[in-house]
Amino acid sequence: MSSSCARRRRWRPPVIKEEKPPAVQEFLFEDISSSPLIIPRPDHCVSRKNIDREALKVLYRLKDHGFIAYLVGGSVRDLLLRKRPKDFDIGTNARPEQVKRLFRYSRIIGKRFRLVHVYFKGGKVIEVSTFRRQTDYDDREAMREGMGNEDIFGSPQEDAFRRDLTINGLFYNIADFSVIDFVGGMKDLRAGIIRVIGDPERRFLRDPVRMLRAVRHAARTGFEIEPATWKAIRANADKIRLCAIPRVRDEWLKDLRSGASCAWAELMLQTGLLRHVFLSYAPVLEGEAAGTTKSILTGLLRRIDDMIVSGHEVSEALILAVLAYPVLNSMPGWHSLRTEKLRWPTFEVRALINEIFFPYDFRRAVRDQTAQILSSQWALRTCVARNSWPKRVWRKTTFNEALLLFDWVREMSGLPVVGPDPHLRPVPAKASRKRRQRSGRNRGKRRKG
Repeated sequence: MSSSCARRRRWRPPVIKEEKPPAVQEFLFEDISSSPLIIPRPDHCVSRKNIDREALKVLYRLKDHGFIAYLVGGSVRDLLLRKRPKDFDIGTNARPEQVKRLFRYSRIIGKRFRLVHVYFKGGKVIEVSTFRRQTDYDDREAMREGMGNEDIFGSPQEDAFRRDLTINGLFYNIADFSVIDFVGGMKDLRAGIIRVIGDPERRFLRDPVRMLRAVRHAARTGFEIEPATWKAIRANADKIRLCAIPRVRDEWLKDLRSGASCAWAELMLQTGLLRHVFLSYAPVLEGEAAGTTKSILTGLLRRIDDMIVSGHEVSEALILAVLAYPVLNSMPGWHSLRTEKLRWPTFEVRALINEIFFPYDFRRAVRDQTAQILSSQWALRTCVARNSWPKRVWRKTTFNEALLLFDWVREMSGLPVVGPDPHLRPVPAKASRKRRQRSGRNRGKRRKG
């Protein structure tokens, strides 16, 4: 009996060695095997006092449980540029299930790429992602192909080379407060250069949305896009049409709300991306009115940027109205709506903006508000000509936004602006006398009748 027990104890299951994909992927990156640049704390400006308390809690809990915990992506870039990041994303070697077990109020999201959202009081959410390999498969496709986690998740080095731009491939290590650079991002950050990680042609063909992101970061930071990346964007601008329409829409809406939309539009025009993202702009930019259209677009977006930078909230409807107006101004259907009567051709304008924004879709309420802002331009023109502001004009919910757009267009045309609340200003004396005389005559006529 005892000898059989001893035999059971000595027996061990056979060890099966799994064949893992090589870490070096020469087909895409030539220098992935190079050692990272480690920037110690005294040599960079990233400080924990500028990192959200919730992000620090996640970083320290992962570290205390033996996992690698890095602050990753745009948050590190912004901290190095001495800007306040909007979001703090965290990268770790812990699998999504392990992260979820560490945080009570968290859940795994995403079907294509699994992430963990950790929730805190006040609606704060910290996104935690596991370091991934460079692969053509997302999580669903990998499971369908019989691939395991070892084929999906990888090292920090592999994860860095998956990212789009070198300045977004920097990591902040909470263990020793150093910045880790596998991709040359620190050098480009100091030189003010936007550079794609790897071969730009291949990266853009694999995911054309990366072209929009390169333009976005160049506009927001004022950096220069390096020649190879610039050339690849111009050569592959038409490939943006291959991307999912909702994804492209979300990208350019984000850029229009960034406070740097004017610089973004100029780069979109120079790279040729604008005519492929907004199909309605293509014929206008090739016609005689191209110069006028460009100046109106950049002028209006500059005023949107001023509002956003100064802290004013700008609605999506006003942003869409500003984007649509330069094209509307060149359409015969728009000028045919000119009238001396006080009316709102909302139905006709809605049809025109549907044509302008095809194939993108928006909530019905946003479309209606956009049409109301644009159709009000004719009504406001009539009010200025008559020097009269009836109640049915200024009681509309979109009146203030419509008046903003009206004044911006007048200002660019060299005309005097109306200014806010014109209906609250006193009516000139001459105009009031005429009104009294007319009203008196009308009363006399009514009595005679």
